[in-house]
Amino acid sequence: MSALEVTLRALSALAAFLVLPLVVGQAEHKVMAHMQGRLGPMYAGGFHGWAQLVADGVKFAQKEDIVPRAADRGVFRLAPAVALVPYLVALAVLPVHPGVAAVDVPGSVLVVLAATAVGALGTLMAGWSSANKYSLIGGLRAAAQLVSYELPIVLAVASVAIAGGSLSLMALADAWTPWWLLWQLPGAVVFLVAGVAELQRPPFDMPIADAELVMGAWTEYTGLRFAFFLLAEYAGIVVVSVLFAVLWLGGWQGPFDDTLGWLWTLLKAFGVAIVVVWVRVSWPRLREDQLQRLAWLWLVPLGLLQLLLTGVGVVSGW
Repeated sequence: MSALEVTLRALSALAAFLVLPLVVGQAEHKVMAHMQGRLGPMYAGGFHGWAQLVADGVKFAQKEDIVPRAADRGVFRLAPAVALVPYLVALAVLPVHPGVAAVDVPGSVLVVLAATAVGALGTLMAGWSSANKYSLIGGLRAAAQLVSYELPIVLAVASVAIAGGSLSLMALADAWTPWWLLWQLPGAVVFLVAGVAELQRPPFDMPIADAELVMGAWTEYTGLRFAFFLLAEYAGIVVVSVLFAVLWLGGWQGPFDDTLGWLWTLLKAFGVAIVVVWVRVSWPRLREDQLQRLAWLWLVPLGLLQLLLTGVGVVSGW
């Protein structure tokens, strides 16, 4: 691969990273507005509130960047980047079409899992460095949540990797068949629930929990640094949605997939993102003990069951 081709792929991944999270954020505003009767986001700019996202960006850009006097300034300033950049790394290895990814590595599954796990550490850094008790509690909750829900994600993805016989996302998407919709269904449920929880999205947003912790680990952040945390959240939705589409929905497989495969991947991922938004609108926030109980008493056993089912299926030649 030439240096020019590598550069073009990197720029394409960067453009997608900048655009897709904003599209998901705008879609969330509109879906929530329709589902909950929120009229405000439907007016800014005229037609269907198209300028709401622009207004939010201007608001964040003009706010003062404040660092608390007692904060660990270096860690405090670095935390938003730690939360955001790993999702760019994950997005770079996610394929959207046969042979099309910014960086094609043999173990792309492992790269995505490692990158998303690192991204959650940004919240922990923010909570520890803010010199705020609410922020610290939010950071500790984020750490506990990361430990609890990373295991179900790994179990679910490992099941698909065993079924497809590869750690390459492209190979797994090519190996996918409609039979997987039934065979790998428990793992798909485990991954989607655990993915939403790892992103700290409602109803699993206990590290933020505005009614208890003001804004959790983000309490002391203002301006663009706060916006980076929000952008990281939407970037995480994009990564989880595309990964789900590739592993459980066949990615680019569909009508005319030789030319429109990238479109099928994006449409499937967008459908998953809408489900993530719907879950936020429809379910109340869990208590911390309910959050941990769901992970260890339900998702982990179900993930192990899916792993056992896949092992039996592969050995039996299903």
